[in-house]
Amino acid sequence: MFRREFLKQTGLATAFLTGGVPTLAFSPQEEKEIFVLIFLRGGMDGLQLVAPASDKFYMDARSAELRITEKNGLLLKNPLNNLDFRLHAKAKPLKELYDGNRLAIIHACGLANGTRSHFDAMDLIEKGIPQKKNVTKGWLARYLETTTGVENLILPAVAVGDQLPVSYLGSDKAVSLYSAADFSLKGDEKLSGILKSWYNQPDALGQTARNALKNIASIEQKLPKNTDGSPKEYHPDAAYPTEWYISELSNNLKNLAQLIKMDTGLHVATVNFGGWDTHDNQTYVFPQLTEALSRSVAAFYNDLSRFHARLTVVVMSEFGRRLKGNRSGGTDHGHGNVMLVLGQKTAGGKMYGSWRGLATEQLDNGVDVPVTTDYRTVLGEILLKRLKNNRLDVVFPEFKIPGYLGIAA
Repeated sequence: MFRREFLKQTGLATAFLTGGVPTLAFSPQEEKEIFVLIFLRGGMDGLQLVAPASDKFYMDARSAELRITEKNGLLLKNPLNNLDFRLHAKAKPLKELYDGNRLAIIHACGLANGTRSHFDAMDLIEKGIPQKKNVTKGWLARYLETTTGVENLILPAVAVGDQLPVSYLGSDKAVSLYSAADFSLKGDEKLSGILKSWYNQPDALGQTARNALKNIASIEQKLPKNTDGSPKEYHPDAAYPTEWYISELSNNLKNLAQLIKMDTGLHVATVNFGGWDTHDNQTYVFPQLTEALSRSVAAFYNDLSRFHARLTVVVMSEFGRRLKGNRSGGTDHGHGNVMLVLGQKTAGGKMYGSWRGLATEQLDNGVDVPVTTDYRTVLGEILLKRLKNNRLDVVFPEFKIPGYLGIAA
């Protein structure tokens, strides 16, 4: 008990109590693919991010403040069914990536289960399963287990934040942290030697502690420092936005970019971005969230220019919102939604999926965009084509890809 409490006080808990860190011998010449998942918590309104602006059912269901209009929406090339699909006006940086054939948009996709519960939807998606059941591992944990080479990396999997998401549940390869400077020992310089002597037992906790100490030392060697030993300020190769409503996501992605540039072997990363549960005041909140997402993701991508050949970024949410606006100036929990895939080797500049339209008879339960593409189809294609993992039967049990969309080159 005392040993665990000491870990919390010194900062070691971040290093390995969050999930465990194996002994890792970094090989600088190994350059694995980098997969980043940005999860929009709260149920992002895909019909205010990407929508058929001139669709009469869409216009009838929502006020102009809750939809993309022909006047201010950003027209997309290669849309679904040759319809007038447009991006939200605040998503101009995403439009530029789309026009540059780096960004693909998949519409009417998501969890086929049909739940409108935040907790249930996120739990099922992050565990990669279709129905509630006793599952002890998340889909990213299963992916890491079935992927060769991650055992040779210092920091194979990271969650940017203060805790691991359910997708990493059961993994001993993932850690949660905000920045590279967090992955260090806090306290007297003699602390490392003291801890090594304390954790010399052959039990699981002792082994994990010794492994964590080795990896902390490796990362500290790579962390640029000032003459007084303090970490140097990171100077990115792109301008990250700093406005108050953008800074959280922007800072998290900037910290992640620094970790990637340190060549620690980072292979998989997750970033949460909340606030999308817009039952009311959506007119005010949604444009800010969209601007934050668009500008931060664009800065992150531009900052990592030398990694473009092996970087794939996915943006998704647990579900979409209702077609019809509510009486509180917002939208309620829906079903089908938008996923975004960004990368140099993404077949971007095109919309993917199957669009049935927004007539009542085409909607799920007569009110929601139906899910015509399972989210696992998108993720599965990336795992197979980009990350070269052919164990989808383990990563996503009870699921077989019905056909490739063609998003991963």
